[in-house]
Formats: sequence, structure tokens, C-alpha cells
Amino acid sequence: MVKVVLMGLLTSTNVIWGGTLVHAEEPQKFLLDEMIVTATRYEKADVDVPASTTILTAEELKNTGAENIQMALQKVSGISYTTYGPGGNPYSTMSNPIIIRGVSNGTLILVNGTPINMSGKYYLDSIPVENVERVEIIKGGGAVLYGSEAMGGVVNIIMKRKFENAISAGVGNYGQQSYKATFNAGKLNVGYNKEKWDKLDKIQTNKDPAGDRDCTFNGSDKDSIFLEYNFNDKLQILYNYMENENGYQNWFGNNWKGTTAAKAGDLQNDKTYTNKYHIAQINYDDKNWKANFYYNQNEPITRGFTNFDSKGSISKSIDETDQKDRTYGLDLQKNWQLNDKSKAVLGFNYKNEYFKQASTTKYMQQERKVFGVYGQWEQNINAKNVVILSARETWTAGAEKDANYNNFSASGQFVHKLNEKDNLYLSIGQSFILPTFNQMYGSTYNLQPAPELKPQTGVNYEIGWKKVTGGHSWKAAVYHIDIKDNISATWNSETGISKYKNEDFKNTGVELTCDINSKNGWSYNWGINYGDPKVKAEGNNTTKNYWDRKYGRLQFTGGITYQKDKWSTSLRGTYLTERVGTPSAKHSWKIKPYFLTSLSTTYKMDKNNEISLNIDNILDRKDILSHTGTDYYATPINFLLSYKYKF
Repeated sequence: MVKVVLMGLLTSTNVIWGGTLVHAEEPQKFLLDEMIVTATRYEKADVDVPASTTILTAEELKNTGAENIQMALQKVSGISYTTYGPGGNPYSTMSNPIIIRGVSNGTLILVNGTPINMSGKYYLDSIPVENVERVEIIKGGGAVLYGSEAMGGVVNIIMKRKFENAISAGVGNYGQQSYKATFNAGKLNVGYNKEKWDKLDKIQTNKDPAGDRDCTFNGSDKDSIFLEYNFNDKLQILYNYMENENGYQNWFGNNWKGTTAAKAGDLQNDKTYTNKYHIAQINYDDKNWKANFYYNQNEPITRGFTNFDSKGSISKSIDETDQKDRTYGLDLQKNWQLNDKSKAVLGFNYKNEYFKQASTTKYMQQERKVFGVYGQWEQNINAKNVVILSARETWTAGAEKDANYNNFSASGQFVHKLNEKDNLYLSIGQSFILPTFNQMYGSTYNLQPAPELKPQTGVNYEIGWKKVTGGHSWKAAVYHIDIKDNISATWNSETGISKYKNEDFKNTGVELTCDINSKNGWSYNWGINYGDPKVKAEGNNTTKNYWDRKYGRLQFTGGITYQKDKWSTSLRGTYLTERVGTPSAKHSWKIKPYFLTSLSTTYKMDKNNEISLNIDNILDRKDILSHTGTDYYATPINFLLSYKYKF
């Protein structure tokens, strides 16, 4: 039945996947070589950028059918997707990570080129797809230009400068509700977004020798407000606020046979988690000078109770935890076009990090300052060859007990032009990640402090090829990632206490992607990524002093688009196989592949009215989306039917 429905939609309507969809009345455009700014901090044609890149335009984001950026990124080649709750909802104080090439804690998230990471976390479910102009994804280390946390790559979310005037409403199964409104009044943009989910049973399973413990999702209610004022083409202020409340209950499963107090079917705990998330920016860019001032803040609030510990022993307690995670800072950058062969960049970063947590059992407050100076030189040796050299010095100050660090990183890149849009490149770059406060000092009752943690350092090596020709955009890369002192948590099953430690990580792989825009209305994209991510811990306090596999080895991504008249339809999927679950203290084990699929179709009745149907997990698979010792499951097949009015 599913195949019949899909074939009907593909043949009678239109599909988009990797191509640029335009309105039926507009001429078709083929934009396979867009300008990109993230990789070098200034505009450069994508084919000339010496790094693996993926660009998602506003139309491509819309046709993913995703409500927010977290969900929109799940089918990008080279990304191992994970989520804790439906619709990209977080769990507890954990946020959903974007894992690039197996580097679990190495993705830096930017909004308009400004970092929004706080203690290694970010909440992309707070950013509605409708507000975004495009997303630029740079795979491979970017710490030389952007600082800590960019070891696996950088995701730059670039917001629209002009919103459309529109309102929409949508409903779906599992109690889904979606309400959106965007307005433009000259220089002012205003956006509002509301998303709701109802209860879902058994979204997570913790396996134990005594039996399973299952998690129920009790629903979520999310509100997001976006304000943007563009004084002119150079100066802009931006503010985004998201408040998300979601609930989770953990139960002892029907197969629980523990000898402690808990019995099968007993409630272990019941908790509600609220995030109040702020992003504020002032951005200036006149091409020669760039200045970004920012303030990011998140306030996770936990309320609930516990009846039993994870072993089933009575452990009654009330959880009232208030947390504040805040960063503010600035980034100043000067660009020089010295002559027709030479470019230079010089910049300075300052960031103030603050973390506070108060609960019934613990209080912690930490602060530190992070400084950085970076520079880049691009030299055209001749018409065929370009060299780019970059360097950064980073240091911290003000940390408790003088737990301060400094790091020098450098990178070198070489581009050889085979012809105008056919290039080979070589890239070697160092990266680093500073330990966060919760890793060093233990932010929860079951997290042991680890003040001895060292910064995570590594090197990314990559050889690649890019070519744009005849409606095709080809990209290929061979990469190797070598990380020393990778920061990872180890959980002690006897005590229920976790502690962060340093371990090593490596991954060698190859990636090939292709985007195709045909003149007959069809567009396609596909990608293959094969790697071998591994981790190894050393020392007397670990049981994993060997190379252990992580995540999956082989990934296929793909999509197809057809646009005709007033219809458009998008079908896409990602298949990750040769997977393993890698717990912190035990050897990895095989887990089944995941196959994530989605279908989005839109009918434009006229220039003001349209109806959309978005279906996620169209094969209704119960795939495991996590990669550790706990199984988090994909939401069963779900749909959202929406109506949109433009004015």
C-alpha cells in the first residue's frame, strides 16, 4: 500500500530533493555552484572551496517537510542522526547532537556566522525552517577560523533578510499541531511558531540483565519567537526566543525480574523538562569589516520525582533543578584584497562563558573567559593553483583553580584548477575542543567531577575533487581524522555515576555526492559515505584500552524531485548500516541499520493559498536512532497536514 501511494504521488505531482524548486510561474533556475561564506569567512564559489560542503537552500529546507532545522539535517551525507524525542525534542538537559563523520562532540553551530553552542549544546529545534535562507555545512575541522568545538565540522544557519507575509496551521497524528506566522514590515521581520506533540509510548529502552526499563514521552509544547531588524544591507539586529516543555516517564518493563523492591510495570520516575532559550545578535558586514556581538542563554528547568534507582532499589526523591547556561562575546574581522592574487583575513574573538546549577542536592557556579586571535592568507600562485594558510591562538582566563588552557592551531589548503569549474584540493587542519564546565566539575548528582580533563586536540586530513558541469555537481573526498584526548563520558553500572575522561578517536573514510538538475522538471541527489570511526581509552581507570568501533560505517543518502504546474513533491531518505551501539564501559555490539524516510507534497492553489502534506518515517520502521547503550526509537509513521495563506 505504501508503494502504491508513493508511486501515485511521484507520477501525479512533483518531487524535490537536492534541486532548487521554484514556483510554477517562475522560470526554472539551476544553482549548483552557489557562493559560500562559512569555509573561508568570505564569499567564495562552492566549487573553489577546499573542503567538503553541503548547501541547503530555503526551498530545499522547505521541501524536507521538517518543522525545524534539527529535523531538516537528518538526511545529509556524512551526518549520523540521533534524536531523543519526536520532532527533534531534547531529553533532560541533553540536546540532540549533529554528528559529522563520527566526531560526537565536534560540531560548531553558527547563526549568521556567530556561535550558539553553550557547554557543547545547542537546540536546533528552536529554529523554524521558514525563517532560514540557507544552511551551509562544512565537514572537517574548522577550529582554526572559528575556535573550539569545530573539530568535526561547522553548520552555519543563515537567516532570511525578508520574511514573507503568511500564516499557516497544521494538524497530524500523535496530537501534532503546528501554527506559524511570519510578517515583514519593511526593515522589520517578525516570526512566531508553535509546535505540539501528545503522548508516545516506549520511545526509549534501557537494557539491563534484570530486564528492560522503558520510557514514555508525555508530550511537548514549544513556542518560538523571532525578531529581526535590518537597518540597511550592512547592519542587523536579531533575537530568537524558544520555550519548550516536554515530559518523560521511565517504567520497569514487563520482563523486569530484579530482586530489589521494584516490580514489572512500576514507575521509576516522572519528570518535566523546560528549556527557555535566547539568541541575540548585532551583526555588521561591509565586506571589508565584520563585527558580531552576541548573547546566548539557556535555562533548563527540571521538575519531578523518582521512586527507584536504575537497579530497582527504593530511592524516593523530589527533583527541582534550575540551571543557567550563558555565553556572550564578540567577533571582529578585517578582510584585505591586497591585489588580484592575494587576500588576507585577521580577526579577534572574545567569549565569556557562565554556568550555574541549583538543585535539591547540589549547587555549582563557574565562569571563564576565552580569547582568540586568528588570521588567514590566500595566495593565487598562478591561474591554476591557490594556497590558503590559516592560524589561530586561543587562551582562557578566570577559570576556577586556574584550570586555564591555551592552544595554537594551524591549517593549510591547496586548490588545483583543472578547468573553470573542475578542481582538486588538499586540506590539512588542526582542531581543538575545550572541556566544558559540566564535564570538569560535574553538573548533576550522577556526574563525577573531572578537573583533570585536557583539551581535545586533533588533525583533519582531506583530499577532494569538485566539478560542476551540465546540470551535475560532483563532490568526492577521502578523509582521515585523528583526535587525541577525545572527551567522552563513562558510566559505572554499579554506582550509576558517570565521569568524563579523555580517549582517542580516529576515522578514515571516503565520500561521494552528486546533485543533478534536469531541464525536464526532475532533480535528484545521492551520496555515499564509508568510514570506520573508532575510539580508544588508555590508563588504569578504564576497561576499554583497545580500539572499539563507533556509529556506522556505510551510509547512503538520496532524494528525487519533480516540479510541475502547481504541485511539488519531495521524497528523500538516508540508510546507515554496519552500525554498532557503543556504551561507555562495554564493548560495542551490532545494531540494525536505520532507514529514515520522508515525503513532502505541496499544492499551490493560487499565489496566496497552498496545502502541504508531510509524512515522516513512511516505511513505519522502528529504527534505533541512538548509538550508545540506550535505545531511542524513531517515531512511528506520522503526518502533518497544513494550510498556508500568503498576504
